[in-house]
Amino acid sequence: MDKLLLSGGTVVNVFTGELEKANVLIKDSHIIGVGNYTDTDADRVEDVTGKVICPGFVDGHIHIESTMLTPAELTRVCLPHGTTAIVADPHEIANVCGTAGIHYMLEMSEGLPMTVYIMLPSCVPATPFDESGAVLTADDLRPFYEQRRVLGLAEMMNYVGVVGEDPDVWEKIADAHIHRRVVDGHAPLLSGRPLDKYLLAGIRSDHECTSAEEAKERIRKGQWIMIRQGTAARNLTGLLPLFDEPFCHRCLLVTDDKHPADLLADGHIDSIIRAAVRAGKSAVTAIQMATIRAAHCFELQNVGAIAPGYKADLLILDDLDTVAVRDVYCAGKKTVENGKIIPFTEPVAKEENRKTVLHSFFLDPLTEEDFRIRETGSKCRVIRIIPGELLTDEWITEVNREKNDGIDVERDILKLAVIERHMHTGHKGIGYINGIGLKKGAIASSVSHDSHNLIVIGTNDADMAIAANRVLAMGGGNAVAADGKVVSEMPLPVAGLMTAAPAAEIAEQNRLVREAVHALGAPETVEPFMNMAFVSLPVIPSLKMTTQGLVDVNTQTRVPLVAE
Repeated sequence: MDKLLLSGGTVVNVFTGELEKANVLIKDSHIIGVGNYTDTDADRVEDVTGKVICPGFVDGHIHIESTMLTPAELTRVCLPHGTTAIVADPHEIANVCGTAGIHYMLEMSEGLPMTVYIMLPSCVPATPFDESGAVLTADDLRPFYEQRRVLGLAEMMNYVGVVGEDPDVWEKIADAHIHRRVVDGHAPLLSGRPLDKYLLAGIRSDHECTSAEEAKERIRKGQWIMIRQGTAARNLTGLLPLFDEPFCHRCLLVTDDKHPADLLADGHIDSIIRAAVRAGKSAVTAIQMATIRAAHCFELQNVGAIAPGYKADLLILDDLDTVAVRDVYCAGKKTVENGKIIPFTEPVAKEENRKTVLHSFFLDPLTEEDFRIRETGSKCRVIRIIPGELLTDEWITEVNREKNDGIDVERDILKLAVIERHMHTGHKGIGYINGIGLKKGAIASSVSHDSHNLIVIGTNDADMAIAANRVLAMGGGNAVAADGKVVSEMPLPVAGLMTAAPAAEIAEQNRLVREAVHALGAPETVEPFMNMAFVSLPVIPSLKMTTQGLVDVNTQTRVPLVAE
């Protein structure tokens, strides 16, 4: 392949934080020179005078399934925003489809212009309280370490198992270390001696910090901190002090879970950089977090910088502070030109894995009677959502069980149900939730972290059954019902989590189902489906609902709905 010279630009040096006038010489997939190279050194020259050249962005922690897009479609969305690599944890699809789900994601991301690295799901299921579609042991995960794009073991959510020295948990961690791979963490609010014991396992990162003080303790003890700004969890504001010395050297930027409507409207990693700049932080510092810091965290060699020997994943920016991406190069090949993606060939998964992910519902149709609460007593535990966080509170309050089975729209006490959908067990947990704000109707989804059972929230049992049955009929997705009928829906037939539809189409459906929920009374500040998706995850404090009922996450014990 010939040599390409990018001439006249200003290079962001992520090693020093300097902005340097320099030309960049590329051959094949790598950078071979940065400096005073001229036209005589190259076969082709592209004039980028007045532009900024920076490394391509790396999202250090993302669940592709949470974007609801296939890897190829996500690539079409993210590349124009400057993301040339992502580190994906496929534990959502693995919880539904087991190893077939991991194979599917590897196959569907092979050869894409945006590099998709994989971290192996560490907790399938997340806890013993979860009923998922598979149970993955260390033996199940071990063969995947032979895959070149597998970087390590993903977020170790079972911090109780780590601290308590659960042998199965430690075997998975040990395997990662034996294969010289990294281990990501997930231990919200863990501190002091328990945190020390967690870190002794060699867990090097965390994306669950919500306050600067929490994050600084982790950094002082050697962890990398992932500053998360997604759809439901928006931690940037609380973590802004980490953009300053000396903490910025141990931080990277991630989205974790971000819906397609937000990706198309706001952008990807570039949107986090812009938000940090608006808050008064340095664009160069933010770019360092989005590039070389992520590469160092995951021990990626020769990735994340504009320097000789580094992979030629780079961006041409019209403006630094607004991160206005004009062109994108992936491994030396132009993949975005003037903001438009250049077409590429999509990979195809093996037929057996396609069949598995497209047939993931094993559940009978539901009736109003399935949503009745059987426990007696008026003083009940209510899951209370904390705005902008994945954390929840426990609220113990009197409910009027004689009226609408305890639902009280005026006090925003709605009914919540989580129904097992993988093994046809008929198990379900039913209780109450505060913070969604519906005044009428119901919403249902097959996206409920991490086991992804059917989750339903509503103001009455009839609409809850209608919304739930629509999700079942679609083979997965989101549905909104009111006055006895479905008013909006978004099909997600791939494991009940994703769709092969174009991003613009699914983003529009995403927008419409949100608007439908807001029309039923939910505040505009609430992202209903993303918030709902996390109230069944029993690894994030403090009170969650599973198919087996309420779980106190702090004590990892089941607790009754009735508190008297």
